[in-house]
Amino acid sequence: MSGDLKWNKIFGAALGTAFVILVVQQASGLIYHSEPPEKMGYFVDAPDEAAGAEEAELPPDWGTVLPAADLAAGEAAFARCQACHNAAQGGADGIGPNLFGVVGGPVMHRAGFAYSDAMTKHKAEAPTWGYDELNSFITAPARYVPGTKMSFAGIRDTQTRINLIAWLRNQGSGGFAVPAPDPARQPGAAAPAEGEAPAAEGAPATEATGEAPAVGAAPTTQQTPAAPPAATSAAPPNS
Repeated sequence: MSGDLKWNKIFGAALGTAFVILVVQQASGLIYHSEPPEKMGYFVDAPDEAAGAEEAELPPDWGTVLPAADLAAGEAAFARCQACHNAAQGGADGIGPNLFGVVGGPVMHRAGFAYSDAMTKHKAEAPTWGYDELNSFITAPARYVPGTKMSFAGIRDTQTRINLIAWLRNQGSGGFAVPAPDPARQPGAAAPAEGEAPAAEGAPATEATGEAPAVGAAPTTQQTPAAPPAATSAAPPNS
């Protein structure tokens, strides 16, 4: 009998505690009740800054910027790539492929290297590493080739990319011509409409010899006038 009384007391205490908790919750809801705001505060409309800048930026005028590029700065910029790449002739592949002769060369230029399926797909769409293609890839590799194994975030600064590409051109790609200056890519020119093909890359910059000027040297005064935009890029020489 005493055992039943003991359990009744325990059961009653538990019910009493639950009742007190419910009462406290209801009272708290009445005291501290608040209505949701009609308009959310502190909203910041911040689009992707990098994507917006890339859309608004004209492609570099390679015929103007490459001869004036800073090769020493380009070599310094390559230091951030050396964890995965080297650019020495005959050098071994690392985490990424050797980049000797990459400028103007074919996409997936290193036979035997295990490229990603994404790069294989990209090669079918853009088979050559022209100046514009390298510039877009170095800017944001994962955005230009979705699914690439390259984890590098990219280089946002345009001049740094120009210097780096100019330096890479000197690593086995000197035969890939620097195009003539293109007024359509000069500062102040309108950005090309979506789907419009840029001016052809790789067109010889000198009329007499057809040879590209040395990167880093001052441009000559006997350059041909800029060619009109072409539907496709000129085929680069083999490297």
